[in-house]
Amino acid sequence: MRTLLPPGWPRPKGYANGISARGRLIATAGVVGWNAEEQFETDDLAGQFRQVLLNTLAILAEDGAGPEHIVRMTWYVTDIEAYRNGLAGIGAAWRELIGRNYPAMAVVGVTALVEPRAKIEIETLAVVPE
Repeated sequence: MRTLLPPGWPRPKGYANGISARGRLIATAGVVGWNAEEQFETDDLAGQFRQVLLNTLAILAEDGAGPEHIVRMTWYVTDIEAYRNGLAGIGAAWRELIGRNYPAMAVVGVTALVEPRAKIEIETLAVVPE
């Protein structure tokens, strides 16, 4: 996997402009922050984000992937201000569960998600070298 950074561009903080990778592709559906019984344990965006990461890592592990294989994430949040205000908790969960891997990412504000209590939903692409 190679991070793509054009000459002269500043290094982005917390994500990559682009990633180049070869191997087996794993894609997740939109993952929300509920537990294995499909119950939300919190209405806090940072708390749901932590659970989304745990759920995503569990899905990836089913085919031998880990956080180091994540190359792309698209985040859908129902409240951009809650996202901005929750960055400390989001960053803490990221460092704990994903570490120093920074994939290409986009954060998109949406009016609602299919699950009414969901504050965040994330789609993930991972590439496992073969």
